Parts: sequence; C-alpha cells; structure tokens
Amino acid sequence: MSGKEGPDTKALSRIWLFVVAITLHNFPEGMAVGVGIAGDGLSSGLSLATGIGIQNIPEGLAVAVSLLSVKYSKLQSFSIAFLTGLIEPIGGLVGSFAVSIAGPMMPWTMGFAAGAMLFIIVGEIIPETHKRGFHDFSALTLIFGFVFMMYLDTIFG
Repeated sequence: MSGKEGPDTKALSRIWLFVVAITLHNFPEGMAVGVGIAGDGLSSGLSLATGIGIQNIPEGLAVAVSLLSVKYSKLQSFSIAFLTGLIEPIGGLVGSFAVSIAGPMMPWTMGFAAGAMLFIIVGEIIPETHKRGFHDFSALTLIFGFVFMMYLDTIFG
C-alpha cells in the first residue's frame, strides 16, 4: 500500500487564495501611489511609493515562502511573488489617469455630494429630530456645526 501522491489540494487552494488576495491588495496600493504622484507632485508620491515599497518586501517574501511550502521551485516562487507586485504599476497608471479626469469634474462631484448631504439632512434627519421633541437642540447643533465648519475652512483654507 502506498501513501498519498501529489500536493495537498486543500493547502494549495488556501495558498493560492492568499496569493490572489495579495495581488488584489497591491492594485489599490498602486492606485494610491499614482494618485499621490499625479495629485501632489513627485516628492509626495515618491515618499508614499517608498513606504509602500518597503512594506511590499515582506509581502512578496510571504508569497514566495508560502509557495515554497507546497513544493514550488525557488524560481517559480520568486516569479509568482514578483508578478503579484507587478500589478502595482498598473494600479498607479489607473490612479494617475483618474486624477487627470477627476480634476475638472471635482466642482461638479463636490456639488453633487453637498446636495446629497443636504437632501438627507433636510429630508430625513431634521424631521426625525423634530418628531422626538429636540427642536431647539437640533437647530442649535446645526448652526454650531455650520459655524465650526466655516471656521475650519477659514483656518485651513
């Protein structure tokens, strides 16, 4: 009688789930770098890229070691770990492209967001506070919140 042959499929599927999760996780990191470079300039983007790059080293190592544990070769493990990180530049391009598109649309999107918030406040929140007998308190906190936000806008520009 011989023992089980081939890889442990349960362990293999868990490791590949981990590899896919790391790969998917790297895409928004790349987007953040792209947005940082396109939005705040090269110096801000490079510091962000450096920080993300430093934490990517142990991530890539974790991917490679995981693959080594299920008998992938060193070259295969390194190559797959490398490819999981290669998704970040693609995310960076998407992020920088999004900033170039979003810039001109920003006044419209901010206006839409403000309108949606006012709609919810006027249509839902204020009537709900008046049902429960907090007329004066809700009006005062609304005024205080508005004045405080205008103060912050003045201080921080």
